[in-house]
Amino acid sequence: MNYLDTIQQYINNLPHEVHQALNGASVIRHYKKGDLLLKQGEVCQRSFHLHSGIARKYYLNDGKEITTEIYFKNDLALSFESYVLQTPGHEYIEALSDLDASIMPFQAFRALRKKFPALMELDVMLSEYYAIWLEQRLFQFYTLDATLRYKAMLEKSPQLVQFIPLTILASYLGISLETLSRIRAKI
Repeated sequence: MNYLDTIQQYINNLPHEVHQALNGASVIRHYKKGDLLLKQGEVCQRSFHLHSGIARKYYLNDGKEITTEIYFKNDLALSFESYVLQTPGHEYIEALSDLDASIMPFQAFRALRKKFPALMELDVMLSEYYAIWLEQRLFQFYTLDATLRYKAMLEKSPQLVQFIPLTILASYLGISLETLSRIRAKI
């Protein structure tokens, strides 16, 4: 069982009243392709649990978009530093397709964590998973060349190639579109 399965099992086993409280504190919203869920410079005051669709997190560097994360169904989208510290963030979160997401306000979740200690444990588990994911991503960036990063992505997340524009995919892999095209032609 992987860590995501452990988290999902934990969520499934939360008491009914906790699920009710979470549902009562959140609202489901529909976003159109291209909508921004978060803009650079804003404080990330909400988390977005995707029910459908695809989103990405990116920042601008000298006018160039650098994609750092891609979110699918059941992923939790937020600007981690901005959310935790409640300070203006550097990232945008953009809908890459039409999507539906449950929106949980930061303050509401904090209040629920105090009321239901099981949510504090869930918060820790989600933070641990994010740290593990980030550490693995950094390891790949520092130890794998572009071709091996692409192959690793194909193994772990083949849906990226099916649903993500190549310009965004290249940015996510930290390579140019031309390099990605050459790698894809060889494989």
